[in-house]
Amino acid sequence: MKLIRLLALTAFALPVLAHAHPGHEGHELTWDFTSGAIHPLSGWDHLLAMIAVGLWAAQLGGRSRWLVPAAFVGIMTLGAFLGHAGFAIAGVEQGIAASILVLGLLIAFAVKLPAIASMVIVGAFALFHGVAHGAEMPASASGLNYGIGFVASTIFLHAMGLSLGLAVRNQEKVARFAGGAIAVAGALAFAF
Repeated sequence: MKLIRLLALTAFALPVLAHAHPGHEGHELTWDFTSGAIHPLSGWDHLLAMIAVGLWAAQLGGRSRWLVPAAFVGIMTLGAFLGHAGFAIAGVEQGIAASILVLGLLIAFAVKLPAIASMVIVGAFALFHGVAHGAEMPASASGLNYGIGFVASTIFLHAMGLSLGLAVRNQEKVARFAGGAIAVAGALAFAF
């Protein structure tokens, strides 16, 4: 019952949390390591997507436990370089919301795919996340320290999701419920 209350509270807080990260009014943008490390922790969209990647990797098991998060980090980093260089993808915000929805559904339905297919899926979503954040940086910013912080925090969140998934591996209903909650948050992201 406490978990259901927490999820309900989170759903009501989503609009506020969506504006909690740099780039929105009231935030001064800085491009140092600390800002990069805090960024994925301060926006619910990033937080959920990164944790979901780790949680799904735990469900997949085997080599996917490290290959899937590594694919996300690698492609996200490439996407950040592309976004900073001016490369744009139509529907970036929708792609980010879709990442939360789809990853949540993959977890909720305990979808098992080969490692390469799983890497392609998370890689596609990582491109949206990376391009969005690279595009946020002004052309004058080098972004190296910011990027290192962002990547380090992303790895931490993937590890957190992986750890959670491994902790509940004998309680598949818990992981699937978490996936459902993440999918609902992704669906709500389309509304906001």
